[in-house]
Amino acid sequence: MARTIIPFGPQHPVLPEPLHVKLVVEDEIVREAIPALGYVHRGLEKLAEIRDYNQMIQIVERVCGICSNIHSLCYCQGLEEIMGVEVPERAEYLRTIWSELHRMHSHLLWLGLFADAFGFESLFMQFWRIRERIMDINEATTGSRVITSVNVVGGVRQDLTPEMCSWIISEVNTAEKEIQAIQNTILEDYTVCSRTKGVGVLTKEQAYDLGAAGPTLRGSGVASDMRLLKYAAFKNIDFEPIVETSGDCYARSKVRFRETLQSVELVRQAIAGMPQGDIAVKVKGNPEGEVITRVEQPRGECLYYIKGSGKKYLDRVRIRTPTFANVPPLMAMLPNCELADVPVIILSIDPCISCTER
Repeated sequence: MARTIIPFGPQHPVLPEPLHVKLVVEDEIVREAIPALGYVHRGLEKLAEIRDYNQMIQIVERVCGICSNIHSLCYCQGLEEIMGVEVPERAEYLRTIWSELHRMHSHLLWLGLFADAFGFESLFMQFWRIRERIMDINEATTGSRVITSVNVVGGVRQDLTPEMCSWIISEVNTAEKEIQAIQNTILEDYTVCSRTKGVGVLTKEQAYDLGAAGPTLRGSGVASDMRLLKYAAFKNIDFEPIVETSGDCYARSKVRFRETLQSVELVRQAIAGMPQGDIAVKVKGNPEGEVITRVEQPRGECLYYIKGSGKKYLDRVRIRTPTFANVPPLMAMLPNCELADVPVIILSIDPCISCTER
């Protein structure tokens, strides 16, 4: 049978990101997938040479707007380790609260886009309607819906009043009820199941060997989550990774759905256990040394390598984002699938190309 090469992307109605994959197909069956990256290079890492280490906080947040708070958290934690800065405990809890709120709005955004990928428009709108509640919390507590800019080296810029904490709990409780109300629709609906179960299977061995990250890894049965490293306030709150074992698109979507509800509980725990005290300490001097620090983004492990030589400008900032790790597993999922399933499989890793091509 003759083979045809079909370019998928970088512009496609289903893709929120300009991912380009060359698909080698026989009739309607994909036989090979070849990624072509490099459409969104922005040179953000290079800016470390001309922006001082404090200005770089705002730059790394713009690696990805959807998980901006977690990028700046990872960056600040690295600098604090190099400089020997001890962050106040209250600041660690505040960082955890905003991180989990970002995880919620990222997963809700993805769940909506995933439903849209197979034509479930009403489900798409329901998830995004709930997401607006989380975005409103971000705006009310930080001044911005997306790029929150609350993390600084030594702590955070903003504090939460008792009234704000009560309101946040009320809002996430309401969001939890709204998410649970559509649980059967996303997990039991015939359309969803027929388009996701048994589609894009990634075995546990493949996920591990190919270096998958986040829900893509946990959806294949590997209980790996950087929050187990106990950074920020995770050392003081109860947390267990969400794991599914079937390794298909359904498993990855179920992991993200369950993690959204888990984040509600983590926010409640963080607010309940948050101590009084300062939210930041003054930091003197410039970073000298090098460090690798890791956190768990909505898409998986994010790794920062930071090197300083005692100047206000860093020598090197190197970022490894989870989508970069998930591209090889994606290439293993696509062969032998139907052409119509390609958008669903690609979206199942929650690709962020602006993250990947900094």
